[in-house]
Amino acid sequence: MDRIDKMILSILQEDVTLPVAEIARRVGLSTTPAWRRIQKMEEDGVIKGRVAVLDPKAVNARVTVFVFITTNQHNEDWLIRFAKIISEMPEVVEFYRMSGQIDYLLKVVVPDIEAYDAFYKRLVSRIDITDVSSAFAMERIKDTAALPLNYMKLDPPPKAKG
Repeated sequence: MDRIDKMILSILQEDVTLPVAEIARRVGLSTTPAWRRIQKMEEDGVIKGRVAVLDPKAVNARVTVFVFITTNQHNEDWLIRFAKIISEMPEVVEFYRMSGQIDYLLKVVVPDIEAYDAFYKRLVSRIDITDVSSAFAMERIKDTAALPLNYMKLDPPPKAKG
């Protein structure tokens, strides 16, 4: 990966619908080499997919809830079962195993508090959890799927022949 790949990734994180020719123009390449770089990044798993970012209000997913879960079950069987249950709940858009006092963190999106209550009841009825607490987001201040690219390890530029 080099600085051109980094520029391509930056462009794609802003607008994945841009034609390859436009991406190529912006990074100073012709279309075919730019397309090959994108294809290689997809093959290498750097680009994991291309998605549409939806407006939560437009799809009636207005309420974001962060759910903090602790458990006294710290074995592989329980984790596999818990992960399967969570993967079947479309309201959960992010799911993390944590360090510290909280064992798991879920980001849940629902239309309203009543929908969250129904989600909560489904969750606790399916698996034993020691404690569940929730925090409702009052305002979405920053929301991006774009990753910071300033930490990328880049290949050194090729040495000039001469």
